[in-house]
Amino acid sequence: MSVISEENVRGENLFKDICADDEDWQPTELESMCMNCHLNGTTRLLLTKIPFFKEVIVSSFSCANCSWSNTEIQSAGRIQDQGVCYTLKVRTKRDLNREVVKADSATTRIPELDFEIPPFTQKGALSTIEGLLDRAAEGLEQEQPVRRTTDPEVAEKIDGFIRKLRKLKEVEDEFTLVIEDPSGNSFVENPTAPQKDEALTVSHFKRTAQHDMQLGLRADDDLDEEPAGNGIDAMRDEVLAFNTNCPECNAPASTNMKLVQIPHFKEVIIMATNCDSCGHRTNEVKSGGATEQMGTKITLRITDISDMTRDVLKSETCGIAIPELEFELGMGAVSGKFTTLEGLLTDIKDLIVSKNPFICGDSGITDRVEKLHAFGEKLEKILAGEMDVHIVLDDPTGNSYLQNVYAPDPDPEITIEKYTRTFEQNEDLGLNDMKTEGYQEEK
Repeated sequence: MSVISEENVRGENLFKDICADDEDWQPTELESMCMNCHLNGTTRLLLTKIPFFKEVIVSSFSCANCSWSNTEIQSAGRIQDQGVCYTLKVRTKRDLNREVVKADSATTRIPELDFEIPPFTQKGALSTIEGLLDRAAEGLEQEQPVRRTTDPEVAEKIDGFIRKLRKLKEVEDEFTLVIEDPSGNSFVENPTAPQKDEALTVSHFKRTAQHDMQLGLRADDDLDEEPAGNGIDAMRDEVLAFNTNCPECNAPASTNMKLVQIPHFKEVIIMATNCDSCGHRTNEVKSGGATEQMGTKITLRITDISDMTRDVLKSETCGIAIPELEFELGMGAVSGKFTTLEGLLTDIKDLIVSKNPFICGDSGITDRVEKLHAFGEKLEKILAGEMDVHIVLDDPTGNSYLQNVYAPDPDPEITIEKYTRTFEQNEDLGLNDMKTEGYQEEK
């Protein structure tokens, strides 16, 4: 919930970036009772921003009478729409210096030690990885004098565990720190921001009904779970990410994947890979549905340069033809993609002419080079709207699409034909040997 929203108060912003040069911006001091000696102490409040994160309220209490002190942190923003989970691979001592915002609703885990700090058992804190380890060890040590008297065996086991916990600070072996916060208000510093941090993985998740009750977003007696089918609805609104390797430099990269509904067509899966090391980017489209009963042949007559802006979904099984140029491109030559007609023709030009290794340098045959350059010039005329041609998309699976700018009315420039696949097409698609019913039966 919002504690203090970031509004302008008397023309000034309550939340400012930490700056040593701003002498006017000082913590707010309040007199409050010490919970240790019950005399008066001082509470200091600082409203600030954490870079690449959000606004927070840092509070610090100190008592001059008994020297007791305490620090807490509280998010000044609202509870986020999704929970967040930070997974950090601690490999060097430098990783121990990363700043951490741990909300009181966060769960902290170290899988290698089978150690977990449940939510709402600690106050929110602004600390470092090393500070979290120290705080956990101090928490376990608090009741040790009593345990050594009442249950020495348990106290000895806890002492051994505390030694393991403190030994993590030496980073002799890599260990994993997981901070999972359903409120979405925890944070682990990325020292290489805005570049990607290879040691840190950030993922978002949808809260459960139990999480909502813990955060006070749902009544305790409201145990009704989300309606069936809500999971796929959430997936439509979420971008999924998984680790992979760059196809160019083989460096670690991430691939983003999203389910998209194309109007007047069907659902597709768009996948995009971006490499931070070499800058290589790729995108690919996969059909989100089954293979259609019949193939589809889409023919567009290009009459105006505005046709270049039409959306095109080309599946990996779709062939492309331009009859006026006597040009055909078989399925699989260009990967599945969701682009515009201009983008598709540009990709064809790059594949056939611009990036063709057989027409570069002295090895290129003169006649072939001249023909390909002439073909490239004709494609340039088509892209400029100076040449009227037909573009044919022939997809035996029926999973390709060309935008109808007159939808829901028929497009006078588009012809769509449905046809029965040949045996050879079914063989290429692997459909002849596919058995979807009664496959448990012996042949």
